[in-house]
Amino acid sequence: MRNIVNLQTDLLRTFVSVIDLGAYTKAGDMLGRTQPAISLQMRRLEELIGAPLIKQVGRTLSLTAEGEMLLSYAREILRLNDEAASYFNRSKLSGVLRIGLPNDYAVAFLQGVITEYTRQHRDVALEIYCGLSETVLDRLRADELDLAIAMAETDRAQYLSRAWIEQPVWTGAQDARFDPQAGIPLAAHPEGCGYRARMIQALDAAQMRWRMAYTGPGISGLQNAVINGLGVSAMTRYTILPGMRILNEADGFPPLAEIRVGLFYKHPRLSDAGIGLINHIIMRLDDAGVPSDPLRRPAELTRQ
Repeated sequence: MRNIVNLQTDLLRTFVSVIDLGAYTKAGDMLGRTQPAISLQMRRLEELIGAPLIKQVGRTLSLTAEGEMLLSYAREILRLNDEAASYFNRSKLSGVLRIGLPNDYAVAFLQGVITEYTRQHRDVALEIYCGLSETVLDRLRADELDLAIAMAETDRAQYLSRAWIEQPVWTGAQDARFDPQAGIPLAAHPEGCGYRARMIQALDAAQMRWRMAYTGPGISGLQNAVINGLGVSAMTRYTILPGMRILNEADGFPPLAEIRVGLFYKHPRLSDAGIGLINHIIMRLDDAGVPSDPLRRPAELTRQ
């Protein structure tokens, strides 16, 4: 008979709380326990796992390889546990959810998924903030957002629940023609946007001249700039509109590097409505056949 180790959800909740809140004391405050009690639970979890989960250098905490792996499982276990508890308690979902979306998703697939959820739960209200991924994640860290969709750099996995790969494509007006010798006119979001960076990297690597013809923070303005022939841009297939066409190597455009996108949230901070929305997003991603990217990197935390 197999020796089955039961990972208690209270231990996993403590572990995720320490990671998401960045400190043993904050985790204790959230869970109603003292710091020694939190430390004791962490030691108990490490005994069950049979390996250290967090290592400390000075005031800095970082996940071990085993901790990194367990974190991914722990988030899923707690998400399903809390969903089941909410279902059997027949709790009515309500409240305000503050959601951060990168500009490229402001009018795309995931916005539709999120608004679908609120139509199913009329007592849940949304506050959606759109901006650059870096800004969106900064607001999540500052507890100004409940959850976020953002571009996920491989070395920044803090609060990351699920990641997937997007392949950006070049887009231009339906009848647009460009002379590479004159410089490719680009339409892009401001500096800091991953799509902008990938366009420039691809053109520079191909030794192709370019110029910035349009810069704007909103996806609608970017789409209009492309449709009106002001420039070409890198977009997801979800944001391509009638009047645009995909440009490829046959049109003289080099391939663009893929982009990793992630779903981020602090589990201890989420309400039942927030957990419900996370589950709804993941279900719709699965329905759409969006594969999960398992890549994770350790996240550094500061102990307080």
